[in-house]
Amino acid sequence: MRVLIVEDEPNLGKQLKATLEANGYAVDLEDDGENGHYMGSSESYDAVILDLGLPTMDGLTILNKWRKEGRTMPVLVLTARDSWSDKVAGLDSGADDYLAKPFQTQELIARLRALIRRASGNASSELIAGDVRLDARSGRVTLAGEPVKMTAQEYKLLSYLLHHKGKVVSRTELIEHIYDQDFDRDSNTIEVFVTRIRKKLGPDVITTIRGLGYSLDDRAG
Repeated sequence: MRVLIVEDEPNLGKQLKATLEANGYAVDLEDDGENGHYMGSSESYDAVILDLGLPTMDGLTILNKWRKEGRTMPVLVLTARDSWSDKVAGLDSGADDYLAKPFQTQELIARLRALIRRASGNASSELIAGDVRLDARSGRVTLAGEPVKMTAQEYKLLSYLLHHKGKVVSRTELIEHIYDQDFDRDSNTIEVFVTRIRKKLGPDVITTIRGLGYSLDDRAG
């Protein structure tokens, strides 16, 4: 899952980026409102963590612009402001959740997981397709109840397909959502990781739809 952080406090931004990357997310970080708005308008994200007090363009303006542009990714507003009026303004501008500073990192990660899960229509943190289960809280993958060890990139790809179970996901979409902006999009690593996942979970776990992309459904495993 790919996340954009727009936060102008350097230490907090770097800390959040490192923490989310350690939890399996691909993360882009911007510390300027105009740049943050541009990234959210031009790139594909599964969620955004957005500070309100930003230089060049404030968070509420960014949020209003995104929603008017038709950008529907879930947005978690992160700010030092904790009055009820600021919360109402954020939610009315299109925010999906609100977290005031200071906060516990694990709470932020839990809220982020919930936003991404709800946006893809999943009610539970456990994603299931046939005998394959992925627990988004623990990062654990099992096949017919037996644990399966996966690399970080294999886990990201499997997680994205499970979040979009039953849909055909293009190679381009996978690259946009599991890698940050610096990734070489001409790379064939998606194909490599699909092959590795099939070796670990079974040859039929991911279906290749020729010319369109990949699909994973309840027949997996």
